[in-house]
Amino acid sequence: MNTTAILLLVLIVVVIALGAFLFWQWRRSAALQQKFGPEYQRAVGQCGDERKAEAELAAREKRVRSLNIRSLTPEEQARFTEAWKKAQARFVDEPSQAAAEADTLVKELMQARGYPVGDFEQRAADISVDHPNVVSNYRAAREIALRNNAGKATTEDIRQAMVHYRSLFEELLETTEPATPKEAVR
Repeated sequence: MNTTAILLLVLIVVVIALGAFLFWQWRRSAALQQKFGPEYQRAVGQCGDERKAEAELAAREKRVRSLNIRSLTPEEQARFTEAWKKAQARFVDEPSQAAAEADTLVKELMQARGYPVGDFEQRAADISVDHPNVVSNYRAAREIALRNNAGKATTEDIRQAMVHYRSLFEELLETTEPATPKEAVR
């Protein structure tokens, strides 16, 4: 073979490899966008770059896979359901207290499922892996709770926080296995 043929062959291999790499990146991006929904755009906004955001979301998935997330037993599910009903009933007479109770109840439910509950941002990031459609509700509820603690939330704001907490609570209460099983590998 002459030098021109070898160079042409090397060029073809490089172009094919580059095309395969770009296709893999595109598929990975599409999969993360599909999985995380609005959380994907939030991560891009926070990181300022799609690649950094995708690395962050992939790291979240890896972290949550390492956790021991579990389903609730029927007894636990009944206990949490009853506690939620009490928090909702309390809203009529003490909206602020009901919202605080809802926040605490969501944290307890997360802990019972196996999610760490230390830092709020880490909790939200962990929840975004298995529950990407309601993590924005959780953040909105948290924002209202902070305003409520400062005495700057209206009763309507607090009602909205309860609705947001309920959406996450209901998803966490489900007894099905999480979307990101521990043994899943990417």
